[in-house]
Formats: sequence, C-alpha cells, structure tokens
Amino acid sequence: MSLDISLRAYRSADCEKMAQLFYDTVHTVNARDYTKEQMDAWATGQVDLESWDASFQSHITLVAEIGGTLAGFGDITGDGYLDRLYVHKGCQGLGVATAICDGLEGKARGSVTTHASITARPFFEHRGYRVLREQQVERRGVKLTNFVMEKQL
Repeated sequence: MSLDISLRAYRSADCEKMAQLFYDTVHTVNARDYTKEQMDAWATGQVDLESWDASFQSHITLVAEIGGTLAGFGDITGDGYLDRLYVHKGCQGLGVATAICDGLEGKARGSVTTHASITARPFFEHRGYRVLREQQVERRGVKLTNFVMEKQL
C-alpha cells in the first residue's frame, strides 16, 4: 500500500497547526538525541505566529498532507538555505520528508545548505548532503548540537 502524500504551497491559515506540529515533533522524535532541557529551549510551545507566517511567506514553503491532514512542512530561502523541515510524529518513515525535500530542492539552484539536528543528519546524508561542520547553537541559554550540511545540485 502506498500513501498519497500531497504537497501544496503554504497558506497563512496553516501556521498555527504547523507550530503545534513543530513542538510535538521536537518533543517526541528528537527526544532520542536531545535532553528535555534542550528540547524545551528549542521548542517552547510559544511560537510568534506573526513572525513565523512572515518567514514562511518570504520563503518557498511546502506543506505535506496525507488524506487532507497536515503531515509535515519545509521551507527554503531564495539562496538555497533549507530552513525548517518537520514531519508529524505519526508520519515518520513514510516518505513525507523525502517528498518535501524533493519539492524544495527542485526550486533551488547550485547548492542547498541546512543546519541539521543530530536526529535529521542521517536523513540528509542519505540524500547526498555532506557535513561541513558540527556546531553548538544557543537557544534560551541552552546549547544544542547541530550540523551545517550542504548538497550540490
């Protein structure tokens, strides 16, 4: 059985559900690689929806749905920075991230860079991204490890 994953352009009405998906994903999927303190600093549950909406509007943002329900989202800037990529905790391993990345990479030219979490690094490596460097980023006074990665298109 194959799932019907549909991609569409972001709409402002999606923002609140995307913020909830972001919080839920960080606090479940990323729990194997980050401490509770790190997850709380990364995803507080208090997203500034106005600023997120403006950011999604200024980027190429794709929303993935399965059966009309939000399954994931991702966005990329005009210069090829893949900013966010999150998949619903119940939709992991179903090809949602692959579909979103395929769509976003299809809009880019030259190369794509991203700051991948420990959790996401293997996914990006499997897609042909290479680690440029490991880095520590600070969120609300808490350090988190992620990886600057790049893929030549």
